[in-house]
Amino acid sequence: MRAAVLHEIGQDKLEVLDDVETVGFGPGKVKIRVRATGLCHSDVSAMNGVLPQPGPFIPGHEGAGEIIDVGDGVSGISRGDRVLVCWLPACGQCPACKRGQSQLCLAGFMNAGTPNFKRPSGDVFGFAGTGTFTEEVVVDAGCAVPIPDDVPFDIAALIGCGVTTGLGAAINTADVKAGSSVAVIGCGGVGISAIQGARLKGAAQIIAVDPVESRREAALRFGATEAVAPDALEDAKQRITGGEGFDYVFEVVGKSATARTAYETTRRGGTLVIVGAGAMDDNLQLNMFELFFDEKKILPSMYGGGDVLRSYERAIALWRAGRIDLESMITHRVALSEINEALDQMRTGVALRTCIEI
Repeated sequence: MRAAVLHEIGQDKLEVLDDVETVGFGPGKVKIRVRATGLCHSDVSAMNGVLPQPGPFIPGHEGAGEIIDVGDGVSGISRGDRVLVCWLPACGQCPACKRGQSQLCLAGFMNAGTPNFKRPSGDVFGFAGTGTFTEEVVVDAGCAVPIPDDVPFDIAALIGCGVTTGLGAAINTADVKAGSSVAVIGCGGVGISAIQGARLKGAAQIIAVDPVESRREAALRFGATEAVAPDALEDAKQRITGGEGFDYVFEVVGKSATARTAYETTRRGGTLVIVGAGAMDDNLQLNMFELFFDEKKILPSMYGGGDVLRSYERAIALWRAGRIDLESMITHRVALSEINEALDQMRTGVALRTCIEI
């Protein structure tokens, strides 16, 4: 079968090969025929080594498709079912799950160290234990979440990561208050979803911050009240908040420099939400006096900061009701053979989300 493979961490191109096979199918597993998958920035971060991932590997974790085989002991899923891929399934038994923080369950991460593909040359891993830049993938049954028949595969794929992450950051983690002021730094697919979440929660002012003009223009269509380049953020802070800072600031880039800017843009007593996934050696510096004196809340948001299955259901309900726009987030579509074009579209910032149709 065909799949897009990164041979070594640090390479910037994927090679589409036709000699890849799935492995690991058996009890508790399902095999999915992937129909659509989104390119998320985390895929690129894994390729360049910012996020830890053994190689060689197949990127992709934001996918949807059909069940083509079910292993022994699997219930609630049958051949032919339409599903989205959950890259962080909850085990339901660990302390985090029992506390109601299933987004912190580590069971899914254990899969990342086990190859779920092979080539004649040896084992191939799937990113985050999945790997959806391929025609078929074998995953734990908990990774396959059934979706209603009226949800297209491309929309379901978005909900599988970017939408859930961004919406959840605003709704679950920050719990944005009506009438508040919000700044979102980084307006790709996740940032746009955070903007939509802040709008749903009734934020009065939502400032989108991004260096790419097309993304700033898109942010206005999705609910931002103003969009500025990074060098204009301080001026916006002065104009809009009288220099005090915003009630909520979302950092959706994953770098210490933008997190520091976000901290300085948050008002005293306000809330900074860290959404971007960064490198383990990229350290954010804060001094002990400002932490005490400013009383700013720093809230990391992992996969939307809530139960992902409920978050999926909420996103579908909001989409059905026309409360969030997911179709317009897909600005580009490519075939699997054109995957490197999708990477270029992300790196240049021209795409909010590129859908790879398989």
